[in-house]
Amino acid sequence: MYHDICTCPISLSDPKALNDWNGVVHGILSHGQSAPVHLAALLERAPEFAMGHAIKGLAVLMLARRELMPVAHESSVNAQKALKQCGATQREQLWCAALKDWLDGYASRAIGHMEAAMRLNPADTISMKMSHGIRFIIGDNHGMRRSIERVIGAHGEDHALGGYALGCLAFAMEETGSYEAAERTGLQGLTRASDDAWGLHAVTHVYDMTHRVTQGIALIDNNLDAWSHCNNFRFHVWWHKAILHLDQGDVAQVLDLYDRKVREEKTDDFRDFSNASSLLVRLELEGIDVGNRWEELADLAEACTNDNCLVFADLHYMLALSGDNRSGAASRMTARIATDAVRNGGEATAILKDPGVAAAQGLAAFGDGDYGTAFAGLRRAQPSFQNIGGSHAQRDVFERLTIEAGLRAGQLDETESLLIARTALRAGREDTFAARRMSQIAEARRSQLMLAAE
Repeated sequence: MYHDICTCPISLSDPKALNDWNGVVHGILSHGQSAPVHLAALLERAPEFAMGHAIKGLAVLMLARRELMPVAHESSVNAQKALKQCGATQREQLWCAALKDWLDGYASRAIGHMEAAMRLNPADTISMKMSHGIRFIIGDNHGMRRSIERVIGAHGEDHALGGYALGCLAFAMEETGSYEAAERTGLQGLTRASDDAWGLHAVTHVYDMTHRVTQGIALIDNNLDAWSHCNNFRFHVWWHKAILHLDQGDVAQVLDLYDRKVREEKTDDFRDFSNASSLLVRLELEGIDVGNRWEELADLAEACTNDNCLVFADLHYMLALSGDNRSGAASRMTARIATDAVRNGGEATAILKDPGVAAAQGLAAFGDGDYGTAFAGLRRAQPSFQNIGGSHAQRDVFERLTIEAGLRAGQLDETESLLIARTALRAGREDTFAARRMSQIAEARRSQLMLAAE
């Protein structure tokens, strides 16, 4: 029996198909554009390979698009058919079960199957990456770290994919606040896998969270080989560069990056959409006129008001609807989220309930200029922002909006507390956003004292 690049036994008998499978694995780990090409070739050569159908279905689920759900279901049907007709290894069976359970609304069970695969072989890097990816989507940062720490010992210098494992560990360390260890681990991983975009981006997160803006920009600029080969993940790296430049106050550079890189392709992928919508919000909160850039995003968001695949995506759609003053569409989306939150829909229903409903209501009110209501809703949601998934950097747009709503509503004490907590999360280093808001709070208090003295 052949073994794949993860050192796992695999039920492929054609060496060309095995080469395609290894190409899929490497493409996913490096976020490369080659992964779907290899997958298509693999399924053409080996349509009986159940794990190939399973990885296709799981990849589709990660896109969080309602209209693509039939593709994921078809992949699961094909995987189960292949299992019955041709058999599979235990690891391959676990992947097929993971797809089926996630389709049923239970991401945690899918994670459980990936962890079981890793117990079969701790060197199974692609199962580790899939567990990592699903945990990232559901906001399980500590589980993400524990998962990788259990298997990192099996990814030594002799493991072909060890650098990518270190990149995942670095990201998990950053998301759990171990910034020095994350920086060290991520840079070490890049020496072993120079095309590890995820590891590069993990270190970029460290520099963002610890307000080392110049280092973050230099890291991106000096490591083009790590991410220039990427699929749409390259747009996310450009987004990181843009938010670092925004912290420096280089608005012209940020707008140029938005137009030429971040939104270079007007895709409807929610990950690309979240890059764009959150960047426009950050600009507007600093008083920057973004022109008509909201319009094309709001058109896409309005078409997705009934999507209900991922709360993280829904809330970024809300940013665009509010940003383009489409209060009617924002109201419809808010109502849909509230309705879906009381339906039985697997584990995602709990996230719709908290923080989804309150966050959507707060974002809609912010767009209407009702900052008291906006602050009330966003403040209720804020303790549970972690649950919508994504990273600290991605969720920070909602933290910023909560703080801005509180400031505009005159809730100075509570807003100050939120700012202090946000800075504490960032290793106690105050970024430009926080410094400006703390100054505004101090100025507002001075004004209050002067009025009281009159």
